Amino acid sequence: MQFIETFHEGDKINDIYLCKYRQSATAKNGKIYENVIFQDKTGTIDAKIWDPNSSGIEEFGVMDYVFISGDVTNFQGNLQLSVRRARVARANEYVAADYLPVSEKDIDSMYDELMEIMQQVENPYLQKLIHMYYIDNPSFVEAFKKHSAAKTVHHSFVGGLLEHTLGVVKLCVFYTQQYPYLNKDLLLTAALFHDIGKLKEISNFPENDYTDDGQLLGHIVMGSELVGFGCRHIKDFPKKLASELQHCILAHHGELEFGSPKKPALAEAMALNYADNTDAKLETMREVLKSAGGNTDWLGFNRLFESNLRKSSEF
Repeated sequence: MQFIETFHEGDKINDIYLCKYRQSATAKNGKIYENVIFQDKTGTIDAKIWDPNSSGIEEFGVMDYVFISGDVTNFQGNLQLSVRRARVARANEYVAADYLPVSEKDIDSMYDELMEIMQQVENPYLQKLIHMYYIDNPSFVEAFKKHSAAKTVHHSFVGGLLEHTLGVVKLCVFYTQQYPYLNKDLLLTAALFHDIGKLKEISNFPENDYTDDGQLLGHIVMGSELVGFGCRHIKDFPKKLASELQHCILAHHGELEFGSPKKPALAEAMALNYADNTDAKLETMREVLKSAGGNTDWLGFNRLFESNLRKSSEF
């Protein structure tokens, strides 16, 4: 199989890819064409079907595995696939695992590291909450290990939620060392739970798309509810501590315009916001630079960073 990350301009492609998006569009000359996004475990590529009524283009839909023939072209600095033929692949023609993007890090090792760090939490009520979800609930643990942290942008792969959570927790450990006045137990627990709502916001792979509750409620609200549920089921859990923990989750996007129901009112909530933003932004940058392959020139304007980007000379 020729994986998407190995594509080069001029390549002739005859292989199977997962259709993640398909929609008709109209060109300036009035001609109908189709925008499609194909995916494998190494990434995605934008594709165009310039003649969707051609006899070579058979019917297929989103989430179908599609055998395609086409050419890799370059449009405004980005690789694009021009599809000439397409059909739904037969079940014996592909291996589903080849189409699921997976963390480059070992998932079980990351989880063990995360749980080892969380042993630093001394508050008995917070430890009970951690155990309720991350130790004593095997189905939760399995889902947490396999879930992504986003539909796109950053950590949008199997193990992404775990990798992002571990990154945020480790940054928060550093913050407590640099700023000892921070409540370590509160901050580390908030970091562990900050994106727990994404288990309900985003569907499992291969869909990895927003659920109805994800669209209507969002992961921040649902995460706060899950933590509140856990606190209420732990006998004598301090109400003030529960409120502070939920506040950190509700405020972890920092600004109202970024989806936070509350702005940070606690130092720990502010620290969590910075850790979350740092890990998300630097992973996004890593993925942008990786997708550039061997290109060491300027990559063009990136709307996420609102800047023209390139690799540093020592990258």
